[in-house]
Amino acid sequence: MMLDMPDQYDIVVIGGGHAGAEAAWAASRMGVSTLMVTMDPKAIGRMSCNPAIGGIGKGQMVREIDALGGLMGLATDLAGIQFRVLNRRKGPAVWAPRAQCDRGLYERSVQGLLASCPNLEITQGTVENIEVDGSAPVVRAIRMTDGRRFPCRCVVITTGTFLRALMHCGEKKAEGGRVGEASATGLSRALSDLGFELGRLKTGTPPRLHRDSIRYDQLEVQPGDDPPTPFSFLNDRITQRQIDCWITWTGCDAHDLVRANLHRAPMYSGQITSVGPRYCPSIEDKVVRFADKDRHQVFLEPEGYDSERIYCNGISTSLPPDVQEAMVRTIPGLRQAKILQWGYAVEYDFVPPNQTRPTLETKGVEGFYLAGQINGTSGYEEAAGQGLIAGINAACRVLERRPLVLGRDQSYIAVMIDDLVTQGTIEPYRMFTSRAEYRLLLRSDNADTRLTPVGRDVGLVDDARWERFCRKKEATAQLNDWAASFRREGRSIAEWLARTDMNVVDDGPLNGWQASLPAELRAFGESLLDEALWAMRIEAKYGGYIRRQEREVEKFQRMESVAIPESINFRGIPQLRNEAREKLSTISPRSIGQMKRISGISPADVAVVLLHMEVHRRARPLPDSVDRVAEGVA
Repeated sequence: MMLDMPDQYDIVVIGGGHAGAEAAWAASRMGVSTLMVTMDPKAIGRMSCNPAIGGIGKGQMVREIDALGGLMGLATDLAGIQFRVLNRRKGPAVWAPRAQCDRGLYERSVQGLLASCPNLEITQGTVENIEVDGSAPVVRAIRMTDGRRFPCRCVVITTGTFLRALMHCGEKKAEGGRVGEASATGLSRALSDLGFELGRLKTGTPPRLHRDSIRYDQLEVQPGDDPPTPFSFLNDRITQRQIDCWITWTGCDAHDLVRANLHRAPMYSGQITSVGPRYCPSIEDKVVRFADKDRHQVFLEPEGYDSERIYCNGISTSLPPDVQEAMVRTIPGLRQAKILQWGYAVEYDFVPPNQTRPTLETKGVEGFYLAGQINGTSGYEEAAGQGLIAGINAACRVLERRPLVLGRDQSYIAVMIDDLVTQGTIEPYRMFTSRAEYRLLLRSDNADTRLTPVGRDVGLVDDARWERFCRKKEATAQLNDWAASFRREGRSIAEWLARTDMNVVDDGPLNGWQASLPAELRAFGESLLDEALWAMRIEAKYGGYIRRQEREVEKFQRMESVAIPESINFRGIPQLRNEAREKLSTISPRSIGQMKRISGISPADVAVVLLHMEVHRRARPLPDSVDRVAEGVA
């Protein structure tokens, strides 16, 4: 929404990608005046790489974003052209929703949602400098390359891959963070001037093919789910037409071409020196790292209903165009393929996240937040989760409310942020279910139960979402009561569902029991009742495991509740080892629990800090021996 320009904005969001969109959405809907600065308003919400949302670990995060009141799930439901739940053969803890999207429709959906926001203005331009003042620096304004100055109380930087961005395709290099779009250079210098350490990372993208040049009869079809499952808890169903994707494979001929041309690949010629994503490797990396494999899967994914472009998921590359063309034409179904866009790699600046707090506010400058790939992450979903938290916390600062810091037992978003600020990263960070200790509690189906009350408390969940959540909660409670009392063949429904020979999906000998549901339960409606039924099935089947994880969470929370004073000087604790002093001073953990998760910190180090905190409180000297205390916190 365009507003008359105020003398001062509460929050300025720099960048219009997935992190920037969520930050602007959250801040403006929480009631603070917000300015989004973007190099191109028409590119807000643009999908730079694969036009897909969700996946393993990522889909759970999108559901969490939605449960908190964010926009990614809403936009995906508007733009999705194929919906699938991955990992169906495994337990529900790792079921992960994913949607292939219409690229153009997705960015229009994001832009349309932002246009509905109160308190939000969008301006075009490039930021040159961040103005701060005070001995403990506080953000005061941003300055644009065209001379405009915008006073503000907080800044959220979400620049994606555009900071001093350099694109590579074979021997050719060009400035830019995306094809046809410029690089942001002044902001890197501004960050360095503010005292931030910068690093370099790399990401990549595959070639795009013309849809009419592909032999689909030689491919394996990959249909979506029927019916498709929405991402947003506000939506009952997906109504737009769904389409197929396809699968093919690389082979020995393709791999031989890659090996013969590694000297022309920027990652291997020395042209690129930064680190790329470990878990989304280029075809060059796959051929080198997995030399024993004679083929790699390639997913051919349409970029939209009317788009002529097909995305080749699985062969990301920065090899020269002639090698790319020859390699593509060795792949079944693609022997006459017409390449519309060459694959390329992008190098860009990031801010190592040990310089950032769990709120995503920087340690060096107050009111200054970082979100997305600038923190060293990879992926739309990781960026959006950070953007939402940064926007919420910037708004909380303006409104003088307590900041929001989620726990690792509450969300994948929290696991990601805690990993970043506690462990740091030297490569693009990607979320997986394996990163979460309590993933049975962090399922995609219960994200609203975990997080919608949190979103309501911070002022982001509106009345419509809250009313629906409360109705689902009521339906689930009534269903559980009925299932505990209604009996078939001598057992309650809950007892039947808990049997080890019962599948969480298939009722087996209990088929047809839902026909006995009373009218008062059916009155909740099909969609809410289905959600309540699913929650009951999981609770019945996995209740014992869930209780066990809840007990583990209680232990975890005890350590998290032991706060470390911000005033503590780790360098001034002589009993700490040099490595511990260095790491603790750099990371500044906020709790004993976070301290224990820092790589290289031993139980003895934890014991020293606990004793230091206690004797500081009592003003006594610290004893030399801490072995006994160390045993207690191991």
